[in-house]
Amino acid sequence: MTTIDIEAEIRAEPSQGAAHRATLLASLGWVAAVGVLLFWPDLTFQPLVRELALCWSVVAAALVLLGLGSRRLGRVGRWTAARAPWLLALGIGAAIWTGLTAKTGLLPQPFFPTPQAMLEVFLYDWPKILYSASFSVWLLARGFFFGAVAGFLIGIGMGWSRAFSYWATPLLRYVGPLPATAWLPLAFFIFPTSGSASVFLIAFSTAFPVAVLTWSGIASVNRDYYEIARTLGASPLFLITRVAIPAALPHVFVGLFMGLSTSFAVLVVAEMLGVEAGLGWYLQWAQGWAAYANMYAALFVMAAMCSGLITLLFRIRDRVLVWQKGVVRW
Repeated sequence: MTTIDIEAEIRAEPSQGAAHRATLLASLGWVAAVGVLLFWPDLTFQPLVRELALCWSVVAAALVLLGLGSRRLGRVGRWTAARAPWLLALGIGAAIWTGLTAKTGLLPQPFFPTPQAMLEVFLYDWPKILYSASFSVWLLARGFFFGAVAGFLIGIGMGWSRAFSYWATPLLRYVGPLPATAWLPLAFFIFPTSGSASVFLIAFSTAFPVAVLTWSGIASVNRDYYEIARTLGASPLFLITRVAIPAALPHVFVGLFMGLSTSFAVLVVAEMLGVEAGLGWYLQWAQGWAAYANMYAALFVMAAMCSGLITLLFRIRDRVLVWQKGVVRW
């Protein structure tokens, strides 16, 4: 081992010790949650207390093991240590949630379900939740795909062709900003099924931001790039596919992120009003039966699904734009 390696190891030692302590501290939050759950009497009968305590104990034990072996676990240990404050906050939040609902009743039931009631929903109603989530993902994927493709092509046409931009700009300016939910009655009347109407509404909400940002990206490309390519004999198709589109991709992905967020909101509204499945339908069903635990479970799955899709889009952007990391600010 060289002198440089020894000095690097000495410098890394404090950070590893801090990561070790942070992960162990996070486990204490979950230990506190288990203590509140088991040793503080409930106001009313609560199901699955032991099962929930076992789940939280497993989380606490896993954090202890990760903290003790953080130096040997490499990337897993660093990932856990980086998120240790959040893991601690989640454990403390679970303890506070239990205390405010099941132990003191400051948050009255059934409007604010206990953690035990939430666990019961996921254990016994998971087939319906899973089917609803898969239906929503499939519906969102179709609408987002068609909307993204349409918006991308419209944006390219507006950024490249003045004639196309002359006719498309007024329509995009006056029709595009209208909320997609305003078209609900017309969409459900025109399309043969509620599913196809929902796909249209999701595509409509996606197409507008993608078209605007693609148009902006194409229009902002440095004209010198086109001149250089033309001097080398580039055709118009080459200029569009190899110069304009790659340079505009950062703007395109911003439009995709905006379209994904708006399409998700339209998805929930469309499912609540006209679709016979999906998380929006499940949420409406739970509200109708005053099943508040099921309602919160649907909201939790919605948040997880939206976060997962955004993360996936970030990964795709990082892979597609890897060649621009030195040019574009990330």
